[in-house]
Amino acid sequence: MNDLAANSAGIEQGDGFFLPNFCDVRLVFAVVIMAELLAFVLVLVTPSLLDDRWSDLGVISLFLQWIALTSAALLCLARPLLSRLGNTAAVLISYLLVLLITALLSETAFWLMVRSTILPSIDSEQNGVFLLRCLGVSAVITAVTLRYLYVQHQWRQQLQAEARARVAALQARIRPHFLFNSMNTIAALTRSDPDTAEEAIHDLSDLFRAALDTVDEHATLDAELTLARRYLNIEALRLGERLAVEWDTAALPPDVNVPPLILQPLLENAIYHGIEPLAEGGTIHIRGELTNGWIAIRVSNPVAGRTTGGHNQGNRIAQENIRQRLQLAFGKRAGLETRQQDGHYQVTIRFPGEQAS
Repeated sequence: MNDLAANSAGIEQGDGFFLPNFCDVRLVFAVVIMAELLAFVLVLVTPSLLDDRWSDLGVISLFLQWIALTSAALLCLARPLLSRLGNTAAVLISYLLVLLITALLSETAFWLMVRSTILPSIDSEQNGVFLLRCLGVSAVITAVTLRYLYVQHQWRQQLQAEARARVAALQARIRPHFLFNSMNTIAALTRSDPDTAEEAIHDLSDLFRAALDTVDEHATLDAELTLARRYLNIEALRLGERLAVEWDTAALPPDVNVPPLILQPLLENAIYHGIEPLAEGGTIHIRGELTNGWIAIRVSNPVAGRTTGGHNQGNRIAQENIRQRLQLAFGKRAGLETRQQDGHYQVTIRFPGEQAS
């Protein structure tokens, strides 16, 4: 009757085990709420035990909270051991543990009520019926809850697999024209400015190393900013004075984990759809803020008017990819917003200033 809450509180699971962490304060609160809701239902569907319904609710709530919190505590302690087993064995053992707790506490509660004369109409002969009813309710609710937790786990595993596929797709999407233009620029600089050419080669190799890395699922914010600078350095060699960049990211914490490649695609879009179509070029503004534990990074660039003949706006695959990966890492608290106003296009990504799950 306990783990009713499970993921009802929206608790994110941080590992590959289907059973959530019942030591988490938010999950304990969800367990309490769900047990109390069950108490209300039982009060409504069962005959009155005491003088009034409020007294019935108090006794039933106390009994259910006793079972729910004890079961949650036991599952909390047993979780490290259960996680080493297969899912089938973990589900079976969890199920039996809850039923065992229910049986022990039901038996204890029954004799306490008999001896304290809280319910004068109850006698020792009703012990078996009371125990079977409690076990029956616990068996049904626990089975439904464990099934729900397992389905949620499978759904989350599928989302993670899809996210990894999206990362791979994003890593493979660096435009061929960017590579060709970069190599031509480097070739032109090899004789006239070999030092700059060598630096450009290093920047390009770091960029492709990050793009082809399929092992790391997280990167630090500092590494993402460094990669973005390297990308802009390469584009600046090609665009020259047409490209200007203003950075304002000193307020950002460098060690926060983020999904890889969340900035470079936004800057690539800013150049491809914003700077390149403009004959005079323009300035890309990158601003980072940390406010009340929340990080916001804004990328702003000028856009060509409809009569300028700019590049097609594309299907925004990169932006949707980044939005989904941020939400997978930080939950629905994170997101990506866009707006266009006064000849400028702005993309803002927001996420908590904490470690990604």
